[in-house]
Amino acid sequence: MRANVGDELLVHGRTVGQHDRMAKVVQVLGENGTPPYRVKYEDDGHEALMSPGPDTVVRHHPETRPTDR
Repeated sequence: MRANVGDELLVHGRTVGQHDRMAKVVQVLGENGTPPYRVKYEDDGHEALMSPGPDTVVRHHPETRPTDR
């Protein structure tokens, strides 16, 4: 997984009744866009360190979208 500052991470709920959550990447702590990330959750505004698992999808910000070069 690779993300940049400004990208959004969609974290799917893993159990019945657990809602999906959206978090915005505010800092990339790994090398070349790899985790961990400092994120800010949109639903409650708290910040956390995150190493996303397979239940997470990166939604690239248009200005940071990787190219096929």
